[in-house]
Amino acid sequence: MTSATAAGGTEPPAAPKSRKSVTGTRRTVAALFLLPALVLLGALVVYPIGYSVVRSFYDQSGDGFAGIDNYKALFTDEGIRTALKNNIIWVVFAPTVATALGLIFAVLTERVRWGTAFKLVVFMPMAISMLAAGIIFRLVYDQDPDKGVANAVWVGVHDTFAQASAFPKAHPGRESPLEPAGGGAFITKSPVRAGDAVSLPLVGVAPDLMPDDAKPAVAAKPEPDEITGTTWQDFTRGKGVGTLNQVDSTELGYAGMKVEAVKDGRVVASATAGDDGTFTLPASADGAQLRLPASNFKEPYNGLDWLGPSLVTPAIIGSYIWMWAGFAMVLIAAGLAGVPRELLEAARVDGASEWQVFRRVTVPLLAPVLAVVTVTLMINVLKIFDLVFIIAPGSSQDDANVLALELYRKGFSEDQPGIASAISVFLLLLVIPVMWFNVRRLRREVRR
Repeated sequence: MTSATAAGGTEPPAAPKSRKSVTGTRRTVAALFLLPALVLLGALVVYPIGYSVVRSFYDQSGDGFAGIDNYKALFTDEGIRTALKNNIIWVVFAPTVATALGLIFAVLTERVRWGTAFKLVVFMPMAISMLAAGIIFRLVYDQDPDKGVANAVWVGVHDTFAQASAFPKAHPGRESPLEPAGGGAFITKSPVRAGDAVSLPLVGVAPDLMPDDAKPAVAAKPEPDEITGTTWQDFTRGKGVGTLNQVDSTELGYAGMKVEAVKDGRVVASATAGDDGTFTLPASADGAQLRLPASNFKEPYNGLDWLGPSLVTPAIIGSYIWMWAGFAMVLIAAGLAGVPRELLEAARVDGASEWQVFRRVTVPLLAPVLAVVTVTLMINVLKIFDLVFIIAPGSSQDDANVLALELYRKGFSEDQPGIASAISVFLLLLVIPVMWFNVRRLRREVRR
């Protein structure tokens, strides 16, 4: 038998061996170890997705088949259409700006000695939860400049170029010689004559809000061929203290108050009150009425309504970029560390400027990393929920609405699980192409 085999006979088939993976582990053993993870994956991912797909074809009660009615609501319901529009804005701007800032930070911090410290500061918001970040920016965007940092800065810059009035609440008191002139201005009830000393008393400004340079008011003395006068805060603390429409020793003058002489609807002269509230007009004002223009009483600039209907979405996107620009910067910096320095130096030797090196060498070499960051952020913003829910106040939440928030509102607040399921399936369909692109790109990189 042995000789027959040696003469060219066929050997009997060998016993099958247990197949092993590249790591040397038997595949059956590997499958057993993966089984718990697969069970959890099925219970927490596969089953909810399948159930949501099925539930999206049923009505509110879940008993009647609704067909594609729930999907029609995605394009007919006003709230969902607003959410879809805002999601498009999010996908276009948030990943783009965050990635661009991350690229700029990563490139510039390579050239400074304190770059590591800067990266740490920029990346630090990633350690904060979305809930905490939402609360922080709800305060940052507060309308009151004394509370909201954004408006405090904005108002500070504005007031540098346009001084606000110091008397926004001032108005004539009882038996005052002034009356409303329309548009927020006040005018004397009768014309004035040269040689008169005119009293223009006002009330309404809290004593602690009077200008710091205001001095005790002084009753103006008559001057021939001139019109003199005093405009002041006609209020003295204490019941029954002080004389109405007369300057008392503790009352303050309206420093900087503008006074106009108006004759036949035309301003013929004007003056500005001194620190003690006194002013002087020339003889050309004889026979005119004295007007305190509305600019004296203009309300102080209170900043922008960051969380109003028109700015709420850009404001929330700004808070998202604050959180995720550090993430983009760290990934791009890691990719930048792998860029061959010889290529950059060769470009500089050939006479390329730093901008040309950045645009024609650095960015193309970082294209794979930039694609990873951008796609990751796109997936992230498609399901953004926390920041919108926390930052947007109830009055403008409809204007800041996104699909994930609308899913929550339909499913819990409005008790429409069918439509909520349709929104979840729609979100899944939006994410799948982005994920497919990312996986395909990663496989292409592995083959290289």
